[in-house]
Amino acid sequence: MTSDEQRLEEAVEFAENPEPRCACALLLDTSASMQGEPIQALNAGLMTFRESLLKDPMAKRRVEVAVIAFDNEIRVLQDFVTPDRFEPPRLAAQGQTWMGAAIQKALDMIEARKAEYRANGVAYYRPWVFMITDGEPQGEPEGVVRRAAERLKREEAEKRVAFFAVGVEGANMERLSELTVRAPVKLKGLNFSEMFVWLSRSMERVAQSRTDEQVALPPPGWAEV
Repeated sequence: MTSDEQRLEEAVEFAENPEPRCACALLLDTSASMQGEPIQALNAGLMTFRESLLKDPMAKRRVEVAVIAFDNEIRVLQDFVTPDRFEPPRLAAQGQTWMGAAIQKALDMIEARKAEYRANGVAYYRPWVFMITDGEPQGEPEGVVRRAAERLKREEAEKRVAFFAVGVEGANMERLSELTVRAPVKLKGLNFSEMFVWLSRSMERVAQSRTDEQVALPPPGWAEV
């Protein structure tokens, strides 16, 4: 599809559904240490996320989901789509953890999507990035990680994005807290499905609010304090 065809398709989509949008980019660690049960549980969780969003009529029209996987490369597995068009990808684990570059990619995608909303006269909520990892940055220059953390802090300070980091078993929570503004949370066991139900309910609350409204999120029962 050419860029002109893509723009036309988006213009038609926004004309048919002019609801305000809430973009949610899922930033998923698929490095080698996620092999086995963790990656299987994460795949099942993505299916739960889609099913949960589809049950809410407002979220179905307002939430947009993108999926970025990161290991030794950064892959956009799903660009922003509404839940009815979201096909959860099948994730496989390999390689190292290029987290800094992945954060930059997610922020670039958010910026590009907001520009598309503005070009089409569509209002939007503050976008979310939801990163899930079992480690810490690995295999990339420290400068890449530092620049990603600095950009993330600026974006949060200017309320351009809300970035959430979830560490699963083995994650370096102290290192994650150096990269993010919000304190990272630790997943209990492999409760990915419960976590994604919480995420979809949080998205539903946002989708049912005004674009400038502060929303109280449900307590994350899937996380360790």
